[in-house]
Amino acid sequence: MKSFPNREYFFNYTIQALTELGGSGSNNEINNKVIDILQLPEELLNKIHKDTNQTEFEYQMAWVRTMLKNQGLIENSKRGVWSIKTNQEITLPKFKIQFDKNQAKKVDEEITDVEEWKEKLLNVISENLSPNAFERLVQRILREKGFSQVEVTGRTGDGGIDGVGIAKINGILSFHIIFQCKRYKGKVGSKDIRDFRGAMVGRTDKGLFITTGMFTRDAISEASRDGAPVIDLIDGDLLVEKLKELGLGVSVEFKEEVTIDIEWFKNF
Repeated sequence: MKSFPNREYFFNYTIQALTELGGSGSNNEINNKVIDILQLPEELLNKIHKDTNQTEFEYQMAWVRTMLKNQGLIENSKRGVWSIKTNQEITLPKFKIQFDKNQAKKVDEEITDVEEWKEKLLNVISENLSPNAFERLVQRILREKGFSQVEVTGRTGDGGIDGVGIAKINGILSFHIIFQCKRYKGKVGSKDIRDFRGAMVGRTDKGLFITTGMFTRDAISEASRDGAPVIDLIDGDLLVEKLKELGLGVSVEFKEEVTIDIEWFKNF
């Protein structure tokens, strides 16, 4: 596969991915499963979408999930987990959906609206925050998420370690973490992950790498490589989602929608 296929091409494979994942999955789980099924080459996966901070593949997969949702075939929870609707019987590979130009346009608008605020927020962070200010923003996010003793070290020559903290699980178990912040518009590669892991040796077994950019596929694989301490990753997309979730510098307004039930009035 040398060129990027039409987005409709991914409908069947998205349903197949969800099926193989047990009926549900996160964005990344679905994307990675589709990549594995189709064996998509790196040159296609690294292609950046012209209007967003996402790759072309990530953007098209978001479009596909939204269209499948609008067709009533899948649904997503508040935590961002997608699942096949329990009342749907989908037979692969014969499964097909029909949609017209208006439906496609509606999905385009939904995806564009989401990507616009994310891109704007990432630009605000990249253009208005210094590296030190970005570290303090990450510190605030971690505190809001329940981390304690979160400190920004700010030391140079420390193997890329920007801060430390203690994470607590369910108020019982706790463990030390170190984190690195990279205010960056490009892609973080596997070398950055290896260097960060090297700095972790003898300090902690848990690391967190936060960037305003993206991680390459190799970096993602390296972060969870067997036999090595796992490093959790937060890319720009997840970062702005966390800011929205926590209401940090982001507010969400819900528009009131009034529906008139004509049938109700016919009872009089």
